[in-house]
Formats: sequence, structure tokens, C-alpha cells
Amino acid sequence: MRKLALILIIVISFSSCNQNKKNTDNPISENQIVMNSLTAELDSIQKNGLINGFAVAMVDQNGALYEKGFGLANIETKEKYTENTIQHIASVSKTLIGIALMKAKEMGKLNLDDPIQNYLPFKVINPNYPNETITIRQLATHTSGINDTDEQYMERAWILTKDQDLTKVSSDYPAQKLNPYELNIPMEKYLKGYLEINGAYYQDDNYINFKPGERYNYSNIGATLCALVIEKATGQAFDSFTEEHILKPLSMNSSGWSLEDVDIKKHSRLYRNDNSLLPFYTAITYPDGMLISSSSDMAKYLVELIKGYSGEGTLLSKESYKELFTEQLSDNNFAEGERNADHPYDGDYNPAIFIGYSAFGFVGHSGGDAGVATWMYFDKEKKTGRYIVINCDMGNDERARELEYYAVWDKMNEYFDKLNVEKPAHNNGS
Repeated sequence: MRKLALILIIVISFSSCNQNKKNTDNPISENQIVMNSLTAELDSIQKNGLINGFAVAMVDQNGALYEKGFGLANIETKEKYTENTIQHIASVSKTLIGIALMKAKEMGKLNLDDPIQNYLPFKVINPNYPNETITIRQLATHTSGINDTDEQYMERAWILTKDQDLTKVSSDYPAQKLNPYELNIPMEKYLKGYLEINGAYYQDDNYINFKPGERYNYSNIGATLCALVIEKATGQAFDSFTEEHILKPLSMNSSGWSLEDVDIKKHSRLYRNDNSLLPFYTAITYPDGMLISSSSDMAKYLVELIKGYSGEGTLLSKESYKELFTEQLSDNNFAEGERNADHPYDGDYNPAIFIGYSAFGFVGHSGGDAGVATWMYFDKEKKTGRYIVINCDMGNDERARELEYYAVWDKMNEYFDKLNVEKPAHNNGS
């Protein structure tokens, strides 16, 4: 019996040693424990029920630190929203216009201070200042004087995609009119009609009463016109140019500018803040907000921006990135009280080239469309960045903003300090 007991003790001890060795060989990393905790907290926030589905990404200059989706991409089918779910990202898309613009400059196709008229087949002149030229830089910093109007932009630019069953969706969207597919026209034709005096969509308030370069006035039309300038300068369609010089080099394989460019099976449905389903839509002015992407792809893009800021990017030269991130305006370019010094993520506070700095020094862009809200910002000192995309619009629902959208954003920031993030070298590329 004593011999049997001794053998049993040896066997148990040996088994215990093996188990301990396995645990040592495959420990749960400290970062994984932190990420599991973050997942639990974000999941809890989502279950407040104010946002149907969203995804986030946290990155540093070395790559993605955390990617995760929460909630539902489709309420009817109960399909989950993941880091690989795709949807359009609204005005964060404009940052790609900035990259494309600097790439075209590197190629010798244009210069930022060139008059836009050098590249356009129609006249763009502010009738209030007919002798003043508008430059590419002014388009890129929203100081061109071109204005977005409710009648000719908000009620005309968005188009329902073809062959949809519209019986179960709500296309009566108050902020942006979603127009029938038959009203779609080429981007160039629309811009010509909008910007030429006596054009089909021209009205007096399509331009503001300030000289070009004088006053900051955020303009989606101006951004789209810059994309057209890039097309004319390079001889290549904007979607094709950005695919070649941005999406493919970064392996953003789930991203594109139209439903034909992506796998629609991965596309989230979009919702109003009362949970009514929105139809699929696009925009005549697609460069200003219609990039379709996943949070996983956007993490790759955000890593590149952080690297570019530090002078180590791959899409552009160090000199081009320095120009892209150079602050372009001063207090004189803003109306009194227009700049929000208290908002940590108001990228309009200090614009660069289709990207901006908040008063707190965060660099990036935000976006919002029917059924969409996005934020993408990085900390220029810590070299860490965050991205969030949701599939329902905030509208005026402050509850959703405070209880979920901002809560998710702030929670990610809190966890940067908990993750074992490699500290960046002190190298300010801008």
C-alpha cells in the first residue's frame, strides 16, 4: 500500500509539474488581461442600448494594439458588428484627399499654391471678388470661400444606390435628403453646375462674402473640387488614384469608394437614432465622405498617419508629410468665438491639409452622415491613436453622445495607460 501511495504521489507531482510548465509556456499576457477588461467595459457600454453597433481601434506607431466590434451590424438578422464590418466613414474620408494631394505634388503634377483654374475646364470665381484667384491650398484648408448650401448640397448630393427594396427603410432623412438613383449625375457635371455663375445649381450663397484665403468655412463642395483638381492634374480618377497610392500600399483590402468595390456581405446596415433602417446610399460628391472601410483597415491607415507625423511614413516622403501636418491658419482666419478651445477633439480648431489639430493638440478628423458617426485622432506626443465608427446617427441625442459615444472614446484613452505600449522616440516630424 505504501509503495502504491508513493507511486501515486510521484504521478500527481509529475502531472502538476507538467501543468505548471504548460502554464509557464502559455501565460496570459498582462496586455491580454487588460484588453479583456477593456472588452468587458465597452461591451457594458454598448448594452445601454443607445448605439446598435460600433467598432474601435487603438494603435501606436508600431501597429494595432486593440481592434474590436460590439453590438449588431444588422438588427433583423442579429449579425454582429466586428472589426471587419464595413461601412462608409463620412468626413474622415477627406484625410485621403490630403494624402492624394501631396502624392500628386510629389509626382510633379501640381503645387499647393497653384490657382485651381489651371486645372479645371470650367470657371470657379467668387462673384463677390471676381479678380481674386482661388488656390489648391485654400481648398485644402477650407478657406476658398466656397459654401455648402442646404438647397443645392444637403438636398441634392446624396443618392440612393440602385435596385433596392425601399419598402422596409426610411429614406425620409431630415438632415440629408436621400435622392432617387435616377438623379445621380457625374461629379464634374454637378460641380460645374454648382460653382459656375448661372450654372444649373448655382445660387448666390454658394460663395461666402470673404476673399479667398481670408475666412475659414468648412466646405464639402470645396473638398470634392480638390479631388477633381487631383483628377485633372494626374489624368486618373480620384477613386483609382487613391486605391493605387493609399489603399493597396497599406493592404486596406476591405476598403473602397462604392458598393461595387467592396464585399457587400460585410457591410453594416445603417440606422437612424430611433432604430429605423436607412437604405444604402452614395454621394455625387463621394470624395468628401464616402470611403467604405472597416475599423481594422482604418487602424492600418491611422498607424501610417502617426508614422508620417514622425517622419517615418511609407505613402509620402518626409517632406510631404511635414507639409501635410503643418498648421496653416491663424486667429484672423476665424470668426470671433468660432474656435472651440475647450473641445479636445475639434479638428477644426487649427487646420492643416485636410486634417486638423484640436486645441488640446490631438490630430485627426471626425465625420457624421445619415446613420454614421466617426472619430479618428492621434496624440502627437504619445504617438497613440484611436478610431471609432458607429452605424447609427447621433442626431441631437445627447444621451447617446454622453452615455455611449464619448464614453467609448474616453474608455479607450484610459486604457492606453494600462497597456504596455512602447514609448516613442522624441521625434516630432512636424
